[in-house]
Amino acid sequence: MKAVNRRAFLAGAGAALAGAAVTNPVAAQSSTSNGNHGGRGNPIAVATYSFWRFKRDMKMPIVECIDHAARMGFDGVDILLIQMDDQSTGALNKIKRHALINGLDLCCMSTHQGFVSPDEARRQKNVDLTINQIEIAYQLGVPIVRINTGRWGTSGNFDELMANRGIEPVLPGHTEDEGFKWVIDAIEKCLPKAEECGVILGLENHWGLARTPEGLLRIVNAIDSPWLQVLLDTGNFLEDPYDKLEMCAPQTVFMQAKTYYGGGLWYTLDLDYPRIARIMRKHDFKGYVSLEFEGNEDWQAAVPKGLKLLRDAFG
Repeated sequence: MKAVNRRAFLAGAGAALAGAAVTNPVAAQSSTSNGNHGGRGNPIAVATYSFWRFKRDMKMPIVECIDHAARMGFDGVDILLIQMDDQSTGALNKIKRHALINGLDLCCMSTHQGFVSPDEARRQKNVDLTINQIEIAYQLGVPIVRINTGRWGTSGNFDELMANRGIEPVLPGHTEDEGFKWVIDAIEKCLPKAEECGVILGLENHWGLARTPEGLLRIVNAIDSPWLQVLLDTGNFLEDPYDKLEMCAPQTVFMQAKTYYGGGLWYTLDLDYPRIARIMRKHDFKGYVSLEFEGNEDWQAAVPKGLKLLRDAFG
């Protein structure tokens, strides 16, 4: 399948939208008279991670997460793939059907992989894993898959990484430039399957080489494909987040929004969501905002509070 240049793709889409606005003057008047996407606001989803948070004995089946999301009034569900114990076709179809009858979009699927390794076979194994994840998303009808760069692995476990504020040293004998090349080459191998399935890969600022906006955008801009965009996590820029969020906003197609009621599992950020919403609106972000509750409070109280917070800011 012929690759499509991201800038050409976006330019063409923009022209098509402009034409639609001309042929629908009522819609055009509505959108120009209201600075918030014609008054629509951003749809709000909940990550299934919010009901689990890797807490012992709290892993919840995806269909139960869907039930809770519908009851609470969310618009969509962001599935954490490793929370899904059964990935058979029948199980995926059951999840898709359950979301439909509950009136919810399956709007994202968050996955894990790691491309930061000098071992070519290991990188290829993670490419194959990601391609399989894209096919799972396609079966579910999910339009975007959250991907990571992976990490150097020199900081030990995740608790140690968090104690070091997400910073870890480069693997001895290698350089960051090598790491970026490994990641870029690996993601490029995944893009034909993403395009074939119509599934966008959303690269998250999720530690590793995408820990900073500069690193994240270096990868996205080097690949320059409409099938690789930014998935922005509000809680992963630990210092001075607002300027960093704004750097990424123009290329963001999906946002995961952290809350920390009861104190964070690893850290707590006091995030100003009205300010973040203004930043994203300034850059015409119309996509989903997905709640990721990462606190110690009981989810039954904390998740509805997070929904209200995000509705008030992005609605």
